[in-house]
Amino acid sequence: MPIQMELSRIIISEINDQQVIYLKEVDGERQFPIMIGIFEATSIHRRVKDFVPPRPLTHDLIVSIVERLGGELDSVIINDLKEGTYFANLRVKVDGELVSIDARPSDAIAVAVTSQPHLPIYVEEHVLEESEV
Repeated sequence: MPIQMELSRIIISEINDQQVIYLKEVDGERQFPIMIGIFEATSIHRRVKDFVPPRPLTHDLIVSIVERLGGELDSVIINDLKEGTYFANLRVKVDGELVSIDARPSDAIAVAVTSQPHLPIYVEEHVLEESEV
């Protein structure tokens, strides 16, 4: 059963290519980092700080497309970890059916914090166990 997580920290470094976000268990103490790119880290950070850009950015566009096509963004699930790479799905309700769309965790989380209200983020138990710090 997937565990609900929340974004607990964003670390943006101007001297490194890789940025870090930390997800923390909502009803527990477990947490883990995910290395992400600067664009996604900046997008997530801006949304967490309630910055709204004057024109839609990529993650705004994704939210808008889903809504305009009659879908409803549901949640994010980080569902696998292979050789140090996390895998995720963005889940969308379309005509009453839950559809999973393959996404990088960083993009899925950026969409989650762009959505209003923010989407819940889940992590499969086996992924959490493999990635615990």
